[in-house]
Amino acid sequence: MYRLLNVDGRAALERDGRWHDLARASGDDSLADPMAAVERSRELHDLHAALTGDGDGDVATAVLGAPVPRPRQVFAIGLNYRDHASESGMEVPPAPLTFTKFPSCIVGPDADVPLCGATVDWEAEIVVAIGREATNVAAPDAWDAIAGITLGQDYSERTVQLTGVPPQFSLGKSFPAFGPIGPALVSTDSFADPDDIGLWCDVDGRRVQAARTDLLMFPIATLVEYLSSICTLWPGDLIFTGTPSGVGMATGTFLQEGQVVTTGAEVIGELRNRCVAGTTRATMP
Repeated sequence: MYRLLNVDGRAALERDGRWHDLARASGDDSLADPMAAVERSRELHDLHAALTGDGDGDVATAVLGAPVPRPRQVFAIGLNYRDHASESGMEVPPAPLTFTKFPSCIVGPDADVPLCGATVDWEAEIVVAIGREATNVAAPDAWDAIAGITLGQDYSERTVQLTGVPPQFSLGKSFPAFGPIGPALVSTDSFADPDDIGLWCDVDGRRVQAARTDLLMFPIATLVEYLSSICTLWPGDLIFTGTPSGVGMATGTFLQEGQVVTTGAEVIGELRNRCVAGTTRATMP
């Protein structure tokens, strides 16, 4: 088991609430980069087991970045919970409804989120990170291609996302800081069942989303099989696996400056994002 962190831009492993700089602990300077650690995720179990001493600091006071800060590709799956498809007034898709979030939107777990328009919404999601090059991976082998599991928010500016035919899902979900992830990338063996993880979302302390990933219509292994049958997956690629019901769009409720969105998941931990005034504004022709 391991928890991979990004502490001030450097890869670290967590043990008993303390973080250990991975390059210093291993004696391998190449592991200072969190992306290198993800690519070598198969070594992290042994490196975690070999940790000694009290580490370099308390995780509770560390400045955490995205555990996978520079993914080459970020996939996102729409309508993967039946109840969310229903509240959105959309049909359940026959195959994973896939779009992208551009990598520039990926930030750490405590990043402020600039509100770029009047219809910014929340979407709590479990996110998986790929650990090795993967092409045509069969579902039974999919977990072997995964470096770990983290938590994400798929913030969405609904006006941009849903305007036009076809709509602009990728642009509407890729404004600055619209992809916070973290606080850690957690090995799959840390979960009693990695296909059954509880997740939730609170806005100013009010619970708005709660579900378990055993409700995913296309489970994680199926997503890896499907995506890798079409394009090559690379170490560090992210898959946002979908959000359950409870998004603001369903009731016409959108985020306001000063509100705090807290997103949580079993074993992984929490994201805490404060909504601030945006300097980039959503515009449509």
